[in-house]
Amino acid sequence: MSGAAGCQGGGGDRGPRWRRPWKLLALGLLSASSVLAAAPGAGAMSKEEKRRLGNQVLEMFDHAYSNYMEHAYPADELMPLTCRGRVRGQEPSRGDVDDALGKFSLTLIDTLDTLVVLNKTKEFEEAVKKVIKDVNLDNDIVVSVFETNIRVLGGLLGGHSVAIMLKEKGEYMQWYNGELLQMAKELGYKLLPAFNTTSGLPYPRVNLKFGVRHPEARTGTETDTCTACAGTLILEFAALSRFTGTSIFEEYARKALDFIWEKRQRSSNLVGVTINIHTGDWVRKDSGVGAGIDSYYEYLLKAYVLLGDDSFLERFNTHYDAIMRYISQPPLLLDVHIHKPMLNARTWMDSLLAFFPGLQVLKGDIRPAIETHEMLYQVIKKHNFLPEAFTTDFRVHWAQHPLRPEFAESTYFLYKATGDPYYLEVGKTLIENLNKYARVPCGFAAMKDVRTGSHEDRMDSFFLAEMFKYLYLLFADKEDMIFDIEDYIFTTEAHLLPLWLSTTNQTVSKKNTTTEYTELDDSNFDWTCPNTQILFPNDPMFAQSIREPLKNVVDKSCPRGISRAEESLGSGPKPPLRARDFMASNPEHLEILKKMGVSLIHLKDGRVQLVQHAVQAASSLDAEDGLRFMQEMIELSSQQQKEQQLPPRAVQIVSHPFFGRVVLTAGPAQFGMDLSKHKAGTRGFVATIKPYNGCSEITNPEAVKEKIALMQRGQCMFAEKARNIQKAGAIGGIVIDDNEGSSSDTAPLFQMAGDGKNTDDITIPMLFLFNKEGNIILDAIREYEAVEVLLSDKAKDRDLEMESMDQKLSENDSHKQNSEEATSASQDVGAVSEESEEGESSDVTDPESLSPADADSDSISISNQDSSVPGTNEASAPEPACTQGDHQPQEQKTETESNSKVNWDNKVQPMESILADWNEDIEAFEMMEKDEL
Repeated sequence: MSGAAGCQGGGGDRGPRWRRPWKLLALGLLSASSVLAAAPGAGAMSKEEKRRLGNQVLEMFDHAYSNYMEHAYPADELMPLTCRGRVRGQEPSRGDVDDALGKFSLTLIDTLDTLVVLNKTKEFEEAVKKVIKDVNLDNDIVVSVFETNIRVLGGLLGGHSVAIMLKEKGEYMQWYNGELLQMAKELGYKLLPAFNTTSGLPYPRVNLKFGVRHPEARTGTETDTCTACAGTLILEFAALSRFTGTSIFEEYARKALDFIWEKRQRSSNLVGVTINIHTGDWVRKDSGVGAGIDSYYEYLLKAYVLLGDDSFLERFNTHYDAIMRYISQPPLLLDVHIHKPMLNARTWMDSLLAFFPGLQVLKGDIRPAIETHEMLYQVIKKHNFLPEAFTTDFRVHWAQHPLRPEFAESTYFLYKATGDPYYLEVGKTLIENLNKYARVPCGFAAMKDVRTGSHEDRMDSFFLAEMFKYLYLLFADKEDMIFDIEDYIFTTEAHLLPLWLSTTNQTVSKKNTTTEYTELDDSNFDWTCPNTQILFPNDPMFAQSIREPLKNVVDKSCPRGISRAEESLGSGPKPPLRARDFMASNPEHLEILKKMGVSLIHLKDGRVQLVQHAVQAASSLDAEDGLRFMQEMIELSSQQQKEQQLPPRAVQIVSHPFFGRVVLTAGPAQFGMDLSKHKAGTRGFVATIKPYNGCSEITNPEAVKEKIALMQRGQCMFAEKARNIQKAGAIGGIVIDDNEGSSSDTAPLFQMAGDGKNTDDITIPMLFLFNKEGNIILDAIREYEAVEVLLSDKAKDRDLEMESMDQKLSENDSHKQNSEEATSASQDVGAVSEESEEGESSDVTDPESLSPADADSDSISISNQDSSVPGTNEASAPEPACTQGDHQPQEQKTETESNSKVNWDNKVQPMESILADWNEDIEAFEMMEKDEL
């Protein structure tokens, strides 16, 4: 959620420095508006129509706000379908989305300055009194630092800004004595513990009552944060410092921005999506202007506007040059790799980038702003709303739409810049769609699927904070406002901060640290607050001429025809099969693949490979759908490899006669207990469950309770197995591969994916063992019955008791000593072969790992052969994730490794084989320590 402030007017009598440059631009925009609005054939909207639409926005706001106050307050948000408030902990968890909720009446605080913009001063005065009287900021609850900053701290500061403005006017708020500012200061101090890192980047979450490191905080173990999360603090924190005279807030926010700037990729001048808050290493190295990065760029430019520090402008211009060089592919904005910026990182765009045309208006680069905005508008006209994500051929990628305001924001600023009445018509379309498709009796409901029009029981606070503010300003004339909007800058949540703060309480030095190590191109500065006579070279039809070639870009790129594969599986049109929805065990999905010319090949190790033969497709349309499916599968694998890469785990046999010397390489799960955060691991005796596949209720719970359950892979999702054994009382689980002979020696690390649903209910650790490693434990059970193991992130040292018992065992059993002197290859944790057979790419995992939302990223193998679609090449496979050591060719395997395989196939004396491999397991342990698994 980003809001771009306009290059807006001055700071009043208290900000003479800013009056000149920013007022000049504001006057220039008004000049352009009058020229275009008066142009013949421009289709200017009448004053009566504008006023009617403005009043309609007011009525819509009243509908949303009154229902929140009646049915939800003091809860954080309204649930418009069930007409009740959303209280965290009383509703099913929605994951990270709920981190915005802190039991502090979020929607009311977020709406405060909207009430004043909409001339609802009496309601504003009542709302402020409620906030002061009812809101508690000292709750024992973990919240997002980013969301709390932009919504709550920003809402309190925006409310304070307009409260003191109204008080100065002498009619309203005469009783007000800075109470909102005091609450903002209290909240600011509650956020400061999150900055307790060596880098200065904040933890992503903080406990409002206990901070971060306190034992009761339940947070502070995170290592990563998004760039926008750490880089979208300077406006609110600096405003808090300027309002209160307490410099520490601005200092912390500046330090975070400085660190991100230092860590940018120097050759491309781009930043990644996710960064390690301790080391500064980029965790996700894709870069764009949408989710995860968006408001970082926005706040660099706006920090220059609000604070007057030239270094922020220089940084922004450096980044902007890189964005336009690599990411901008008009009218598209596509993510790229920061180290290889000429290579696209994905083939879809998310809806948060809709703020960027508005930011380009502030920058003064109008042409690409018009182009991107028009492309987005064409998508909206096709789907009624902007989907959360859509592909480069404008198909729906993620179908949700939580009533985001970014497109309305850019529409407002483009109208301010051009005066083109076309953007009033765009705003009218937004109003009509909201009333027609999102309006419900108790407010406005988010869209669960823009294709079907289904609703979701949520109305986020930003809908009231931003959407109605921008729509009302779009249709309002200056005389409709009770104050000059040009005296304020918008935060990313559209909260109002006065520009006169630029000259107030300047306690932070403005040392320019940018040009000390950056060679800047002067041309980067050419378009900052330009003269609009250059932007619109005396041509009132300039904006229309840019839009015209894009009028049919969506329809031309996305045929509406129904493929035969779709027709054969239902009576009406069905959306094409998406890679993220694919289940190899679903017969309907397999039939669709066949229609699209895609073959499913089962490999010996249990994985599957996808190959497309376009000539075998039922039709050319089916072949196109097949090609898109293959491309999505490649992208899904590559993206999840970056996002969900987890290191291997260890299963250590700690009972007699092993005493911790047998360490098995285990694959992690993307759900359940994170063993990297529980250093002690989980220790317990193992027990085989019934049924062995774990896909139904466990029938021997007495044998499983307080033990680590052993089960077989297959027949259901991994998460389902975990839930069943957890219900039976197990303290952990080990899934053993059912493919005979599979081994971590030769196969890439395997990660167990979720089932596409919320897996927060799974709290026990789950690990995966290949068949060879799993048989070690099964053989030990047959030999010794009671086998105890330790599940951990890496192998632990044996204790003294173990060592003593081991020595006694050594003295009594000489054959074991001889076995220990033998050298055999076992458990090579470091290197796993990634070589595929000639002609093959990588591999697609089985149904368990290709869940709807969490397909396994390690083993996607996709080939396009005999394709008749122009430009189609054989798809290259993504590299398997989470491998350590150098990759050795198959022919370079040692004789010892070959012998090891023979030994493992010998079932006559399995325990002797196990004991003979102790030395190799110790070497594996040492390698794990060395590699810091």
